[in-house]
Amino acid sequence: MSTKTILISGAANGLGAAFVDAYRTQLDAQILAVDRSPIDANHENVKRFQVDLADEASIKTFARHIKDTPIDLVIHSAGIRGLVPRLEEEHHGNVEACETLEAMDIATMINTFQINAAGTFLLFRTILPNLRLAKDPKVIVMSSRMGSLGNNYTGNRAAGSAYAYRASKAALNAIVRSFVVDVPEVTFVLCHPGRVETKLVRWKEDGAIRAQESVEGLLPLIERWGKADSGCYYDRFGDAIQW
Repeated sequence: MSTKTILISGAANGLGAAFVDAYRTQLDAQILAVDRSPIDANHENVKRFQVDLADEASIKTFARHIKDTPIDLVIHSAGIRGLVPRLEEEHHGNVEACETLEAMDIATMINTFQINAAGTFLLFRTILPNLRLAKDPKVIVMSSRMGSLGNNYTGNRAAGSAYAYRASKAALNAIVRSFVVDVPEVTFVLCHPGRVETKLVRWKEDGAIRAQESVEGLLPLIERWGKADSGCYYDRFGDAIQW
Protein backbone atom coordinates (compact mmCIF):
# COMPACT_ATOMS: atom_id res chain seq x y z
CA MET A 1 0.00 0.00 0.00
CA SER A 2 1.45 3.37 -1.04
CA THR A 3 1.44 6.14 1.57
CA LYS A 4 -0.01 9.58 0.93
CA THR A 5 1.31 12.54 2.87
CA ILE A 6 -1.24 15.09 4.06
CA LEU A 7 -0.26 18.46 5.50
CA ILE A 8 -2.92 19.97 7.77
CA SER A 9 -2.44 23.52 9.03
CA GLY A 10 -4.30 24.95 12.01
CA ALA A 11 -4.16 21.43 13.42
CA ALA A 12 -4.29 22.28 17.12
CA ASN A 13 -8.03 22.89 17.26
CA GLY A 14 -11.24 23.48 15.33
CA LEU A 15 -11.37 22.39 11.70
CA GLY A 16 -7.70 21.47 11.56
CA ALA A 17 -7.96 19.12 14.54
CA ALA A 18 -11.13 17.57 13.08
CA PHE A 19 -9.32 16.96 9.78
CA VAL A 20 -6.43 15.31 11.66
CA ASP A 21 -8.89 13.04 13.48
CA ALA A 22 -10.55 12.10 10.19
CA TYR A 23 -7.43 11.41 8.14
CA ARG A 24 -5.41 9.66 10.85
CA THR A 25 -7.77 6.70 10.63
CA GLN A 26 -6.80 6.11 7.01
CA LEU A 27 -4.18 3.38 6.95
CA ASP A 28 -2.33 4.88 3.98
CA ALA A 29 -2.10 8.42 5.42
CA GLN A 30 0.97 10.09 6.92
CA ILE A 31 -0.04 13.43 8.45
CA LEU A 32 2.11 16.53 8.91
CA ALA A 33 0.16 18.52 11.52
CA VAL A 34 1.08 22.20 11.71
CA ASP A 35 0.03 24.94 14.13
CA ARG A 36 1.58 27.84 16.03
CA SER A 37 0.18 26.30 19.23
CA PRO A 38 1.18 22.88 20.60
CA ILE A 39 -0.80 20.08 18.96
CA ASP A 40 -2.43 17.45 21.14
CA ALA A 41 -2.52 14.59 18.64
CA ASN A 42 -0.22 11.79 19.73
CA HIS A 43 -0.74 9.19 17.00
CA GLU A 44 1.71 6.97 15.17
CA ASN A 45 0.98 8.44 11.74
CA VAL A 46 0.88 12.09 12.87
CA LYS A 47 4.02 14.23 12.95
CA ARG A 48 3.54 17.50 14.85
CA PHE A 49 5.24 20.79 13.99
CA GLN A 50 4.94 24.15 15.74
CA VAL A 51 4.92 26.74 12.94
CA ASP A 52 3.96 30.41 13.06
CA LEU A 53 2.59 31.61 9.70
CA ALA A 54 3.39 35.20 10.67
CA ASP A 55 7.09 34.30 10.96
CA GLU A 56 8.93 33.49 7.72
CA ALA A 57 11.86 31.97 9.64
CA SER A 58 9.48 29.55 11.36
CA ILE A 59 8.10 28.43 8.00
CA LYS A 60 11.59 27.95 6.57
CA THR A 61 12.60 25.87 9.60
CA PHE A 62 9.58 23.64 9.00
CA ALA A 63 10.56 23.30 5.34
CA ARG A 64 13.98 21.99 6.34
CA HIS A 65 12.34 19.29 8.47
CA ILE A 66 10.26 18.02 5.55
CA LYS A 67 12.84 18.44 2.80
CA ASP A 68 12.44 15.88 -0.03
CA THR A 69 9.06 14.73 1.36
CA PRO A 70 6.35 14.63 -1.34
CA ILE A 71 3.10 16.24 -0.16
CA ASP A 72 0.02 14.79 -1.84
CA LEU A 73 -2.65 16.84 -0.11
CA VAL A 74 -2.72 20.10 1.83
CA ILE A 75 -5.68 21.07 4.02
CA HIS A 76 -5.06 24.69 4.91
CA SER A 77 -7.32 25.74 7.79
CA ALA A 78 -5.00 28.04 9.75
CA GLY A 79 -6.29 31.56 10.23
CA ILE A 80 -7.73 34.13 12.62
CA ARG A 81 -11.09 35.93 12.79
CA GLY A 82 -9.82 39.51 12.92
CA LEU A 83 -11.76 40.82 15.90
CA VAL A 84 -10.33 43.77 17.84
CA PRO A 85 -8.76 42.02 20.87
CA ARG A 86 -9.68 44.54 23.58
CA LEU A 87 -13.29 44.52 22.41
CA GLU A 88 -13.52 40.74 22.63
CA GLU A 89 -13.17 41.18 26.38
CA GLU A 90 -15.56 44.13 26.62
CA HIS A 91 -18.26 42.65 24.37
CA HIS A 92 -18.03 38.94 25.10
CA GLY A 93 -20.57 37.07 22.99
CA ASN A 94 -21.09 39.92 20.53
CA VAL A 95 -18.99 39.36 17.38
CA GLU A 96 -20.51 42.33 15.54
CA ALA A 97 -19.35 44.80 18.19
CA CYS A 98 -15.74 43.66 17.74
CA GLU A 99 -15.40 44.35 14.01
CA THR A 100 -17.56 47.35 13.06
CA LEU A 101 -16.50 50.37 11.02
CA GLU A 102 -16.06 52.38 14.21
CA ALA A 103 -14.36 49.60 16.17
CA MET A 104 -11.78 48.37 13.66
CA ASP A 105 -8.15 49.44 14.13
CA ILE A 106 -5.11 49.23 11.86
CA ALA A 107 -3.20 46.82 14.11
CA THR A 108 -6.01 44.26 13.86
CA MET A 109 -6.24 44.76 10.08
CA ILE A 110 -2.50 44.24 9.58
CA ASN A 111 -2.25 41.23 11.90
CA THR A 112 -5.23 39.52 10.25
CA PHE A 113 -3.85 40.10 6.77
CA GLN A 114 -0.40 38.90 7.83
CA ILE A 115 -1.72 35.54 9.03
CA ASN A 116 -4.67 34.86 6.72
CA ALA A 117 -3.18 36.13 3.47
CA ALA A 118 0.57 36.80 3.60
CA GLY A 119 1.22 33.78 5.84
CA THR A 120 -0.67 31.54 3.45
CA PHE A 121 1.39 32.86 0.55
CA LEU A 122 4.66 32.18 2.38
CA LEU A 123 3.62 28.68 3.42
CA PHE A 124 2.45 27.65 -0.05
CA ARG A 125 5.50 29.10 -1.81
CA THR A 126 7.82 27.38 0.65
CA ILE A 127 6.26 23.91 0.23
CA LEU A 128 5.98 24.05 -3.57
CA PRO A 129 9.04 21.77 -3.97
CA ASN A 130 7.28 19.16 -1.81
CA LEU A 131 4.05 19.46 -3.77
CA ARG A 132 5.92 19.09 -7.06
CA LEU A 133 7.39 15.81 -5.83
CA ALA A 134 3.89 14.31 -5.62
CA LYS A 135 2.05 12.74 -8.56
CA ASP A 136 -1.26 14.67 -8.38
CA PRO A 137 -0.84 17.28 -5.62
CA LYS A 138 -3.93 19.02 -4.29
CA VAL A 139 -4.31 22.05 -1.99
CA ILE A 140 -7.67 22.67 -0.30
CA VAL A 141 -7.94 26.11 1.28
CA MET A 142 -10.48 26.88 3.99
CA SER A 143 -11.58 30.34 2.84
CA SER A 144 -14.91 31.98 3.73
CA ARG A 145 -18.00 33.25 1.99
CA MET A 146 -17.14 36.52 3.72
CA GLY A 147 -14.26 36.87 1.26
CA SER A 148 -16.77 37.11 -1.60
CA LEU A 149 -17.13 40.66 -2.93
CA GLY A 150 -20.32 39.71 -4.75
CA ASN A 151 -21.89 38.50 -1.52
CA ASN A 152 -21.17 41.77 0.31
CA TYR A 153 -23.98 44.04 -0.84
CA THR A 154 -26.64 46.34 0.58
CA GLY A 155 -29.72 44.31 1.43
CA ASN A 156 -27.82 41.19 2.48
CA ARG A 157 -28.30 40.80 6.23
CA ALA A 158 -24.92 39.10 6.49
CA ALA A 159 -23.05 41.86 4.64
CA GLY A 160 -20.98 44.83 5.81
CA SER A 161 -18.59 45.24 8.75
CA ALA A 162 -15.96 42.52 9.47
CA TYR A 163 -13.35 44.68 7.76
CA ALA A 164 -10.22 42.73 8.72
CA TYR A 165 -11.68 39.29 8.08
CA ARG A 166 -13.41 40.11 4.79
CA ALA A 167 -10.36 41.90 3.38
CA SER A 168 -7.93 39.17 4.43
CA LYS A 169 -10.10 36.39 2.96
CA ALA A 170 -10.61 38.30 -0.30
CA ALA A 171 -6.82 38.73 -0.46
CA LEU A 172 -6.38 35.03 0.30
CA ASN A 173 -8.71 34.16 -2.59
CA ALA A 174 -6.72 36.41 -4.95
CA ILE A 175 -3.44 34.86 -3.85
CA VAL A 176 -4.69 31.33 -4.44
CA ARG A 177 -6.00 32.29 -7.89
CA SER A 178 -2.50 33.49 -8.81
CA PHE A 179 -1.06 30.18 -7.63
CA VAL A 180 -3.54 28.45 -9.95
CA VAL A 181 -2.10 30.39 -12.89
CA ASP A 182 1.57 30.16 -11.90
CA VAL A 183 1.61 26.55 -10.67
CA PRO A 184 -0.77 24.64 -12.98
CA GLU A 185 0.63 21.26 -11.99
CA VAL A 186 -0.96 21.68 -8.53
CA THR A 187 -4.74 21.71 -7.97
CA PHE A 188 -5.92 24.55 -5.71
CA VAL A 189 -9.51 24.70 -4.45
CA LEU A 190 -11.04 27.36 -2.19
CA CYS A 191 -13.77 26.23 0.18
CA HIS A 192 -16.16 27.86 2.65
CA PRO A 193 -16.57 25.26 5.43
CA GLY A 194 -19.64 26.90 6.96
CA ARG A 195 -19.95 28.81 10.22
CA VAL A 196 -18.00 26.42 12.40
CA GLU A 197 -17.53 26.35 16.16
CA THR A 198 -13.78 26.94 16.50
CA LYS A 199 -11.40 29.03 18.58
CA LEU A 200 -11.46 31.77 15.92
CA VAL A 201 -14.07 33.30 18.23
CA ARG A 202 -13.84 32.93 22.02
CA TRP A 203 -17.47 31.87 22.33
CA LYS A 204 -19.91 29.80 20.30
CA GLU A 205 -21.68 31.83 17.62
CA ASP A 206 -25.39 31.37 16.96
CA GLY A 207 -25.93 28.80 14.24
CA ALA A 208 -22.37 27.48 14.34
CA ILE A 209 -21.94 23.80 13.50
CA ARG A 210 -19.43 21.40 15.00
CA ALA A 211 -16.11 21.09 13.19
CA GLN A 212 -16.70 17.36 12.84
CA GLU A 213 -19.97 17.98 10.97
CA SER A 214 -18.27 20.31 8.52
CA VAL A 215 -15.37 17.92 7.93
CA GLU A 216 -17.62 14.90 7.42
CA GLY A 217 -19.36 16.73 4.61
CA LEU A 218 -16.13 18.03 3.08
CA LEU A 219 -14.19 14.75 2.95
CA PRO A 220 -16.02 13.26 -0.05
CA LEU A 221 -15.84 16.62 -1.86
CA ILE A 222 -12.09 16.86 -1.27
CA GLU A 223 -11.68 13.36 -2.62
CA ARG A 224 -13.71 14.26 -5.71
CA TRP A 225 -12.22 17.66 -6.53
CA GLY A 226 -9.54 17.52 -9.21
CA LYS A 227 -7.88 19.50 -12.00
CA ALA A 228 -11.21 20.69 -13.42
CA ASP A 229 -11.92 22.36 -10.05
CA SER A 230 -8.59 24.16 -9.72
CA GLY A 231 -9.21 27.81 -8.96
CA CYS A 232 -12.86 27.25 -8.04
CA TYR A 233 -14.58 28.63 -4.95
CA TYR A 234 -17.14 26.36 -3.29
CA ASP A 235 -19.28 26.16 -0.18
CA ARG A 236 -19.38 23.11 2.09
CA PHE A 237 -22.01 21.47 -0.08
CA GLY A 238 -19.97 21.78 -3.27
CA ASP A 239 -21.96 24.71 -4.69
CA ALA A 240 -20.07 27.56 -6.37
CA ILE A 241 -19.65 30.88 -4.54
CA GLN A 242 -19.54 34.11 -6.53
CA TRP A 243 -16.30 36.06 -6.39
